[in-house]
Amino acid sequence: MNKGQSMHAIAAILHEPNTDFSIEPIELDAPTSGQVMVKISAVGVCHTDLIFATGKMGTPFPVILGHEGAGRIASVGPDVEGLSVGDKVLLTFENCGDCPNCASHDPAYCHNYRPLNFSCLDAQGCTPAHSEGGTDIAARFFGQSSFASHANVNARNVIKLPADADEALLSPLGCGVQTGAGAVMRSLRAKAGSSITVIGGGAVGLSAVMAAKIVGCSPIILVEPNKVRRDLAKELGATHAIDPMASDAAEDIHKISPGGVQYVLDTSGNLGAIESGVKMMAPKAMFGFIGIPTDRLSPLPVSIGPMIGAGYTFKGIMAGDSDPQTFLPELVYLVTSGKMPLEKLVTYYPFDQINDAIKDSHSGGCIKAVLRFDTK
Repeated sequence: MNKGQSMHAIAAILHEPNTDFSIEPIELDAPTSGQVMVKISAVGVCHTDLIFATGKMGTPFPVILGHEGAGRIASVGPDVEGLSVGDKVLLTFENCGDCPNCASHDPAYCHNYRPLNFSCLDAQGCTPAHSEGGTDIAARFFGQSSFASHANVNARNVIKLPADADEALLSPLGCGVQTGAGAVMRSLRAKAGSSITVIGGGAVGLSAVMAAKIVGCSPIILVEPNKVRRDLAKELGATHAIDPMASDAAEDIHKISPGGVQYVLDTSGNLGAIESGVKMMAPKAMFGFIGIPTDRLSPLPVSIGPMIGAGYTFKGIMAGDSDPQTFLPELVYLVTSGKMPLEKLVTYYPFDQINDAIKDSHSGGCIKAVLRFDTK
C-alpha cells in the first residue's frame, strides 16, 4: 500500500454511549512516518473499554475502541526500523517517547499519556478512520483502536512476537495482564516470602495472583465474592481465597497472617473493599491502587497519624509500571513456558459477536473475553 492510499477495513463502531457496537466498513488512512498498519488477529475486551463505552470519560462518538490488539503487520510506514510486513506483533498503550518519564523507561507515566491514549486523535489532532461516506470516526484509542480488522500503531508501541506465537492467547498481555502482573512484579516489587492480598478476581486480579506465585509470595490471598473465581485463584497459586460477603475479610486476613500482610493490591475500585484493605496492612505495608472508584475524587480512607505511625505506602498504579518493550517479552515467555497459565482466564468469541462478549464481561459470565478474526 503506497503512502496516501486508504485501506478498506471493518470495525465495531460505537455510535452512542451504552448502545450496541455496530460492525461496519471503514476507510483507514495509510500509516504515516513511524507507524505500522496491523491486521488484527485478536483483541481482548478490557474493563477500560467498558468504562469509555459509557461516555462518562469524555469519549468522542462515533468511536472505535479496543486496546489489547495482536496480529500481523500489513504495511510499514516511513522511518520504521526492525519491523517488517508479516511479523506477528502485540500492541500496547501509546506514549510520546520524549518526555522525562519516557526517557527514563517509565512510559506508563508519560507526561502526555491522557491525550495520546484517550483523545482518539493522532498527534495532528486528526482521526485516521472514516465511514464509507467520509464521516470521521474517532480512532487511535490507546494508540490503536483495535476493535477493527486493521489498526495504525506507532512502532514504539508494537512488540514483535515469535513466529510461532498464538496471537489470540497473548493479546490480553497488552493491558490487563500487563497491569495485574506488573503491579506485583514492578509497582510493588513484591519479594519472595512476602505476604500479599489481592482484592478482586477479574482478569487483572488473577494476573496479579499468577505473578505473586511466580515471585514466590506466601501467603497469597484473594478477596472475591464469586466462588468460581475464588476456586480458579487457588488453581493459579492463591493459598487462600476469602468471600467478603460471608465474613469480615480484614479479620480473616489477620487470622491467616497475624499482624497483617505486607502488600495489598486493590483491583476492584470498591470503596468498602478499599477501606477493608487498609485494615489488612501490616506495619510498613504497601497498598497499590489499580481499580478506579465510581467517584474518581474519593479520598484515601486513612488518617495521616496512623499512616505515619505505621509507615504505610500508598501507590497509584498505571499499566503495572510497565516498560512494554522489556516487560511484555518477559510475560510472553512466562505464558508460552506454562508458568503463567493465561488460557485458564480466556474465553474466545468471533469478532462479530462483540456485543455478546461485552455482555458477558459486564455480567461476569467470562473473565477475559478475546475477540478473534478468521486468520486463515
